[in-house]
Amino acid sequence: MGATYDAKDIKVLEGLDAVRLRPGMYIGTTGVKGLHHILWEIVDNSMDEVTNGYGDTIDIKLYSDGSVSVEDNGRGIPVDIHPQLGVSAVEVVFTQLHAGGKFDNDNYSHSGGLHGVGASVTNALSEWLIVEVYKNGKTYKMEFESREVDGKVKGGIPKYSLFDTGVKTNKHGTFIRFKPDKRIFETVALSFDTIKRRIKELAFLNKGAHITLTDERNYEEPIKVEYCYDGGIVDFVLDLNETKTPCFKKPIYLTGSENNIDMELAFQYTDGYTDNIFSYVNNIPTTEGGTHETGFKSGLTRVMNDVARKMNVLKDKDENLKGDDFLEGITAVLSIKMQNVQFEGQTKTKLGNPDARVAIEHMVVSELNKFFDNASNKSIADAILKKAIMAAKVREEARKAKEITRQKNSIENFNLVGKLSNCTGRRAADNELYIVEGDSAGGTCKQARNRHYQAILPLRGKPLNAEKKRIDQVLENVEIRTIISALGCGIGDDYNEDDLNFHKVIILSDADQDGGHIRAILLTFFFRYMKELITGGHVFIGMPPLYKVYKKDIVEYAYNDDELEKAKNKVGRGFDIQRYKGLGEMNSEQLWETTMDPKRRTLIQVSIDDAAEAERLVSVLMGDAIEQRKAFIIENANFNREDNFKVE
Repeated sequence: MGATYDAKDIKVLEGLDAVRLRPGMYIGTTGVKGLHHILWEIVDNSMDEVTNGYGDTIDIKLYSDGSVSVEDNGRGIPVDIHPQLGVSAVEVVFTQLHAGGKFDNDNYSHSGGLHGVGASVTNALSEWLIVEVYKNGKTYKMEFESREVDGKVKGGIPKYSLFDTGVKTNKHGTFIRFKPDKRIFETVALSFDTIKRRIKELAFLNKGAHITLTDERNYEEPIKVEYCYDGGIVDFVLDLNETKTPCFKKPIYLTGSENNIDMELAFQYTDGYTDNIFSYVNNIPTTEGGTHETGFKSGLTRVMNDVARKMNVLKDKDENLKGDDFLEGITAVLSIKMQNVQFEGQTKTKLGNPDARVAIEHMVVSELNKFFDNASNKSIADAILKKAIMAAKVREEARKAKEITRQKNSIENFNLVGKLSNCTGRRAADNELYIVEGDSAGGTCKQARNRHYQAILPLRGKPLNAEKKRIDQVLENVEIRTIISALGCGIGDDYNEDDLNFHKVIILSDADQDGGHIRAILLTFFFRYMKELITGGHVFIGMPPLYKVYKKDIVEYAYNDDELEKAKNKVGRGFDIQRYKGLGEMNSEQLWETTMDPKRRTLIQVSIDDAAEAERLVSVLMGDAIEQRKAFIIENANFNREDNFKVE
C-alpha cells in the first residue's frame, strides 16, 4: 500500500511546540477572540489571587509597541527551585503546559484559570514575555522569547534563568508584560473597549477589587479607566437596570455557603417583559446557564409560590404559578465559587455539576424565606407576585399565539405562500434565508439568488420593536409571525435547533436610516426571543455596496468611504460614481456579484461576546430611556461620515 505507518511516524511534541502548531486547540481561534484569550489567561491568574483574598488590585496597561502588561498585588509566583525539574517555579509555570498551583485546593479554594495551562500558552504565543516577581522585599526577573531553532520558530524559550535583580521593594505580587506574536494571530491589536467591558464585569463580581486599564497607544495623554464597586453584584444589577423602571428600589441580595460552594445572588424586577439572568462560576461567564441557574430558578419558584399562599394571593383551589411567571422582568446576577468545576464543552459556557443545582436551590430557599419572613419586605413580595400574576395571564395568551408556530399546516404557514420564495434544497445546514426590506428589493433578490439554497422573505411592513412589548403583543405582529413560521424552530422555551430550516439567516436592508432601524428591530427580536439563533452562529448581516465606481468595462464596488477612495484610484481618471440609496437600485446581476455570491459577498456574523453589555445596549437603544439613548448616540456616532457601520 506504499508508505509505512510505524512508531517513527508518531511525532512527540515537547514543551510548547504543540501550542504553536495547533493554537486553536488551546485558545479556540487565532482571530480577535483568541488574541484576547491569551490576555484573559494572565488576568484570570491575577484575579484568582484577588478572589482568594491574597490581593485587591490589578493594573492592565496597553503599550505603543503592541505589548500589554498585567500587574497584581498578590503573593507573587513562587521563586524557589522546583524539586523535580530543577529550575525555578517561575520557569515551570511559563514553560510547562500542565503546571500550576491550582490542581489541589491548598493554594486556591477556587480558580477561574485553566489550571496551569494559561500562562504557558500566553508565553508560547508571544514574541516575548517578561515576568517580574515582588516577594520578600526583593525583585526577581525572567524573560522569554520566540526564536528560530533548527529552522523552526519555537515559542516561550527562556533568555536567562530567574534572578534576583538586587532592587529592593515594598511591593508584593507579579508583573507580566508580553507581546502577542503577529506570526500566530490574524490581528495583534488588542481592543480597549473589549478589555474595559471584561474588567468592569470582574470588578462587579469581586466586591472591593480595584482594577485599572491604561492605554498608552498613540495618544498624547494616556486613556485610563478605573473600576471598584463596594456594592459588588448589587451594583451590577443596578447598572443593568439603569435604563429600566424597577418594581422596588433596592435589589434583593442573598449569600450562602454549602458543600464548598459559595453563592452570591442579587436580583430585582423591572417593568420589562423578558428575563435577564447572568451567571458566573469562579468569575467565568456561563452564558448557556447550567445547573446553578436551574437551582436558582427552582428555589425562587418554590419560595414565591409558598409566599403567595401565605399572603392569600393563591387560594387552596388555585394551581401554583409556573417558574416562567416569576422570571418575567427579572434581572439577576448569580455568582458562585466552587471546586472541581465541570463545564460542558470546551467553551466553558454551561455548568454541569449536579451538586451545584442542589446546593444553590437549598441556599436560595433558605435565604429567600428569611428575607420574606421579615415584615418590612412585604411590599417587595407584593410587587413580585403582582408581576407574576399578570405574567401568568399573558402566558396563557402567548401559549395560544405560540401554537401557530408549532402547527406545520397552520394558517400562518399557508400564508407564507406568496411571501416566502423558498429554496429547493432540503438540507437545512446549506440553506440561507435572506430577510429583505420591501417588495422591490425582494423582487431583485429573487431574480439574483441561487434558488437551490437561497430563500427570500421580503418584509412588507416594519416589524414590532420587541423591547417595548409583551410576548403576546409581539406575536400579533404579522411580520414577526411570518419570520417565526419561515424559520420553523419555535421561539423562547420552544426553540429547537433541529427544526431550524435555514442555518444562515441574513438580514439584508438598505444602507439608510430606515434600513438600520429595521436591522436593529430584527436583531432585538432575535436577542429577546430566539437568542440561541444568535449564539448558534446563524444570524448574519448582509453588506450591499454603497458605491459603484466605473469607467467603460472597469467596475469597482465600495462598501464605505475609505473603500471609495481606493476604488477611485484603482479605476483611474475619468470614472463615474453611482451611489446606491437602496437595494432596489441594483439589477439582479449586480446584487448577486456584490451581496449574494458566497465567493464575493461580505457578511457580518452577529455574536454575543458579552451578554451583560449586549443586554445594556439593547435596553438603551431599543427601550424607553430617551436620555441614555441620546447620550450613547452623542458619544459613539460619527456625524461626519455617511456610513457609521464598522466591519470587524
